[in-house]
Amino acid sequence: MDLQECRSQLDNIDRELVRLFEERMKICGNVAEYKISTGKPVYDGEREKQKLAAVAALAHGEYNQTAVQELFTQLMTISRRYQYGLLAEHGRQQVLGYEQVEQLPIDGARVVYQGVEGAYSHAAALQFFGENADFYHVLTFEEAMQEVNEGRADYGVLPIENSTAGAVIDNYDLQIKYDNYIVAETFVKVRHALLGCPDAELSDIRTVFSHPQALMQCSEFLNGQSKVMRQISLENTAVAAKKVVAERDKTQAAIASEIAGRLYGLKILRPEIQNNKNNTTRFIILSKRPLYRRNAAKVSITFELPHRSGTLYNILGHFIFNGVNMRMIESRPIPGRSWEYRFFVDIEGNLADAAIRNALKGVAAEAQNMRILGNY
Repeated sequence: MDLQECRSQLDNIDRELVRLFEERMKICGNVAEYKISTGKPVYDGEREKQKLAAVAALAHGEYNQTAVQELFTQLMTISRRYQYGLLAEHGRQQVLGYEQVEQLPIDGARVVYQGVEGAYSHAAALQFFGENADFYHVLTFEEAMQEVNEGRADYGVLPIENSTAGAVIDNYDLQIKYDNYIVAETFVKVRHALLGCPDAELSDIRTVFSHPQALMQCSEFLNGQSKVMRQISLENTAVAAKKVVAERDKTQAAIASEIAGRLYGLKILRPEIQNNKNNTTRFIILSKRPLYRRNAAKVSITFELPHRSGTLYNILGHFIFNGVNMRMIESRPIPGRSWEYRFFVDIEGNLADAAIRNALKGVAAEAQNMRILGNY
């Protein structure tokens, strides 16, 4: 049999497959109408498991049995998404529990951040809320989450991602532990400066204090000096600035933000000494109230999946089939459950969009413990 004849036969089979697919989808529509009238859920995991076993038994040979199961997994996934769409058209949308607002109520807001005055979290809070908010700081990220969760702060400001260092994993985990909502985000460019006493010059400096990551991010400048500078790590860049102020030793300097320098009265010996001039940290703004602005354009969700072939693929398919663009995905192991994972996903869109609601309904039905972390 020559190639052209093989292709001709495949074309005939494919036309028949398309005809049968469309007939199958029509029947799926009838199934959806029944589920709408009876209130039955679209997803029936046990039924799908039985169906996959049945179609595999019809195939011959191990390879074909596996391939048929994969094919029918996709057919049933497509069917479910079609049914979710029909449910949405009939007003059977997921109740999200979020309130849409034109603008966030930030006038006179009480805002908490981790660290001390002059730290980058403080800079992020000032950048988003302006000078007139009521700011205060706590020692740890978890304390900041608690302040928001227990109503002592209207908003909390936490770093979530750095363009060079990656995700702030602890703060992903805290979003699961506390029932707070992301209502906005702000980006702070990391501009490390070498700060010294008012009477100091660069040639005087023998010791430099800072957070270990800041020291690493300024390694090219520090290692490029003609005189060796002893590097000492502290818990925070702003704490380093305060130490230089307290000790009043002109041979000591701190690597911190220019805001810290202005706040503590230090001299900027060299601005922007970081290796990467494009280093940026993304901060999230958290509230106890589930609010989203009318023009919000990003949705953050989290969900859990068992360690089984195809589970993540099927979940992400809800975004693909609804034309939703995914911006980010992170995974975290679930404590106490070996080989099971919690995923954090950012997608583009607004909770008022039908496509977003449809995609989230599908994810909620098929994943475990799905939560919308915020729309901002």
